[in-house]
Amino acid sequence: MPHNLQLAITAFGGPETLKLQQTAMPEPQDGQVLIKVAFAGVNPVDAKTRAGLGWGAEKIKDMLPWVPGFDAAGVVVNDVGEYKAGDRVAGRIVEGGGYGQYLCADVSALSRIPDDVSFEAAVSLPVAGLTAWQALELAGLQAGETVLILAGAGGVGHIAIQLAKAKGANVYASCSTVNSAFVSALGATALDYTASELHEQVNNINVLIDLVGGDVGEAALTCVAKNGRVVTVPTITADRIIDAAKPLGIEAKGMLVVPKPEQLNALLSLVNDGAVRVEVAKTYPLEEGVQAHIDIQTGRTRGKLLLEMPE
Repeated sequence: MPHNLQLAITAFGGPETLKLQQTAMPEPQDGQVLIKVAFAGVNPVDAKTRAGLGWGAEKIKDMLPWVPGFDAAGVVVNDVGEYKAGDRVAGRIVEGGGYGQYLCADVSALSRIPDDVSFEAAVSLPVAGLTAWQALELAGLQAGETVLILAGAGGVGHIAIQLAKAKGANVYASCSTVNSAFVSALGATALDYTASELHEQVNNINVLIDLVGGDVGEAALTCVAKNGRVVTVPTITADRIIDAAKPLGIEAKGMLVVPKPEQLNALLSLVNDGAVRVEVAKTYPLEEGVQAHIDIQTGRTRGKLLLEMPE
């Protein structure tokens, strides 16, 4: 019987608490498919969970060692329902487990990957793409409005820019000097946060999509028009941003991304048609997952970081 090599959180702490483990092949339950994983996405929530922070850590504290990875793309092993062995699929795996060679996933959580979309592009969409889509939807962004996206060069940010442009919005995005050209090429006005305060570069924004939170998210509220709307994505500082927005006459909401295969299908179609491009900054072999976590924690990555599973 083949074994399943995984990278697990063995204790809450630094990246070095991620360790390789061999486990038995998982057995699919009713309504599940076994997937041979090709790539998993590495997301900021993975690093926060490993550090013992936020809702993710709270949920798994009694389940260590636990295998992270909420984004997975790979090949179906067993025929189930509409899926046949060999089908290429991607999904948002709520239970985690993407950092491993095999995982079981509910059929309802999966989307078929179009022929012209790579595993790498597809696996970048379940968390980052859905977060971007749902944040803009929650904000009610309309054509002709101005939107400021914080961390525009990141995994969520670079997709959010493109989706906001497609809605007909006027898009501004904060980034570092090194990512200004990248952000501009996506169709946003790049605001270099190292050059001057954001409120000196833009104000009276209709919508703020805060992908940073904390001090940065709170400071960006000064860019928003009275009666503007804010969606703040980092859960750890959401209450703080919401409270700071109230006296300014700004409505702020937190959000938690939810799996929506129909939205994932729409994103995959946009990528297939060339309407949205996905930037993959770096792909690491599973054995180098510790380094991937060190890199995602810098908050300086452009686009997505991926783990590639060994054959």
